[in-house]
Amino acid sequence: MTSILSRYVIKAVLGNTALVMLVLLALSGLYLFITQQDEIGIGQYSVENALMYVGLNLPKYAFDMLPIAALIGALLALGNLARTLELIVVRAAGVSTLRIAMWTAGAGVILMIFTALLGEVISPPMEQYARQMKTFAKFNDYSMAGNKSAWAKDGDMMISVRQQAADNRYGGVYVFKFDGQRRLRSVGHANNASIDKNNLWQLENYVESSIGNERVATSKAAETQLQTRLSPEFLGLAVLDADSLPGRGLLSYIQHLKANGLDARTYEVAFWARIARTVAVAIIVVLAVPFAFGPMRSTGTGARTVVGIMIGVVFFLMAKMLESGGEVFNMPPLVVAWLPTAILTVITTIAISRVR
Repeated sequence: MTSILSRYVIKAVLGNTALVMLVLLALSGLYLFITQQDEIGIGQYSVENALMYVGLNLPKYAFDMLPIAALIGALLALGNLARTLELIVVRAAGVSTLRIAMWTAGAGVILMIFTALLGEVISPPMEQYARQMKTFAKFNDYSMAGNKSAWAKDGDMMISVRQQAADNRYGGVYVFKFDGQRRLRSVGHANNASIDKNNLWQLENYVESSIGNERVATSKAAETQLQTRLSPEFLGLAVLDADSLPGRGLLSYIQHLKANGLDARTYEVAFWARIARTVAVAIIVVLAVPFAFGPMRSTGTGARTVVGIMIGVVFFLMAKMLESGGEVFNMPPLVVAWLPTAILTVITTIAISRVR
């Protein structure tokens, strides 16, 4: 009987979570498609491309929204069972609240595994392909190669960007200029560079070696300008965004940064936060159990949905605030990443223990 009841509760939680996720993804997809309207028609970026871009980004939205969807789904599932007195009958049959919480946690573990698959296997390559597809459709006159650095070709010029410090701030910029016969004519290097809205580069500490027929001439300038058609958006393809990398990619890049004596705190926080948010999915569904036996036992679907959204948003904002504030106050990445999940665990444990 216990096995049947546990499967019944797990199926109810998973079914309601799937329904909530479909609604949230539909709203997110509609919003994302609306934001693409101003870009449709640029280059070869069409409505079909925009729809494909939206579809490829939905797994990333699903990964971000699964904690909220799981909590709302659990609230709806257990709330419906409590409203129809099914949970009361289960309790009267001798099943403890802790046992019901463990059944709910079983559904949470399944959702946690699905979240991990989304974040590690499905979402990152699809999101990266979406960015590439969109950028190459908009800027179809350019070509680009590279992984941890950007190599972009613009006419008779090639530019290599090794680092990005901000949205339009770069470091380690190399400029290679060729003639009509594809012969290298000059090589330039700038320690830092920035791009304005007109794609005009400001190169700092620029050193250029011009290759002549008989000799190489070197010139230096504290600051110089370079006009290209390469935009920050296009070069952003080579930027390693912490939120779009899988865990193994983050770990590899952290090791790369430390090996080169660079600051890896941002990526360490992102790595541990990814793990913590995935684990939180299994915990947050259990938080629905006290509500099912408490004051929300007889409330409607709308009230439970609102409560789920409020709790999920508070958890999300707390995590983001800690991630941002942790860097400012130099807090350990493990503390920054795991503190919201630890607080959630304590609150859930206390709430379960107080259920009569």
